[in-house]
Amino acid sequence: MVDCYFPKDFIQTAEGLVFAVVDQGLEQGKVLCFLRYVQQDSFWKKLNTQEANQLLAEYYPQYLFFSQVKSAALHAVNVQSIVIHHKPKQRLQDLLVKKNLDIIEQDFIALCQMLLVQGIDLQDVGVTGSLLIGAQNFNSDIDLVIYSREKFHRFRKEIKQLIQQNQLRQLAEQDWLDSYQRRQCDLNYADYVWHEQRKYNKGLINHRKFDLNLLELSAEEATPANYQKRGMMLIQTRVLDAHYGFDYPAKFLVEHEYVSEVICYTATYTGQAEQGECIEVSGQLEISSTGRARILVGSSREAEGEYIKVLAFL
Repeated sequence: MVDCYFPKDFIQTAEGLVFAVVDQGLEQGKVLCFLRYVQQDSFWKKLNTQEANQLLAEYYPQYLFFSQVKSAALHAVNVQSIVIHHKPKQRLQDLLVKKNLDIIEQDFIALCQMLLVQGIDLQDVGVTGSLLIGAQNFNSDIDLVIYSREKFHRFRKEIKQLIQQNQLRQLAEQDWLDSYQRRQCDLNYADYVWHEQRKYNKGLINHRKFDLNLLELSAEEATPANYQKRGMMLIQTRVLDAHYGFDYPAKFLVEHEYVSEVICYTATYTGQAEQGECIEVSGQLEISSTGRARILVGSSREAEGEYIKVLAFL
């Protein structure tokens, strides 16, 4: 049986490198990904973008890759070089029956039990991030992946209700500030918090932050269109359709004379706008081989100078 690789999965190599998968399917027989952890003695060290690129350039250049499909510098691993495929759904099921849980795992189980009480089954749900490979520490967040759009939005509805019932908590001021500083986004702090607070895709359980991520898997891998970058572009436009606004990547269809859609690969701007809202978008203009124009937000992990911001509701 052929193994399938999806965003939010992790893959591990024999050198003790763990990469986060960033796209479904393969390119030139490689899994598109980005290095997140390196094994040091018996511990996992989390790497930022600069550290990851530098480590690969010095010691493992075979994993540096330029994607012609995405017109972007990424990391990529040959399927033959993968020794462990960490799968979020399987990890969630393993944690549900694990004994001797640490404090982070206990909070994770408490969140799962709370959702079960609300009548939400945990099929089509997984756990990613540090918990996926057992690299969590006392300050780790809980990152859930929901593989159903319908179930994801029901999760959001239940999270909102549980916060209103004080069973869960909205992020406090310091939590929002910490999140804002980690994101290093191009919005000011007030704008960042305003957009985030209405999404209800995150909250606190026992003072620990958790996030909900939507990953609607396609039944079969579509042939990807090739896009070429044409430089930065800033537009103001109206959102015609935000049905895929929480997807990975997020997609917003817009009313604009030249650009037909906005694509977003960074979680900072997932679910950022709703249908009918007027938005300002800064990102990379991309043109497909068929002449279709779109703006990409999140062309790099840091997405410097790239953002989506709501201006008004029309």
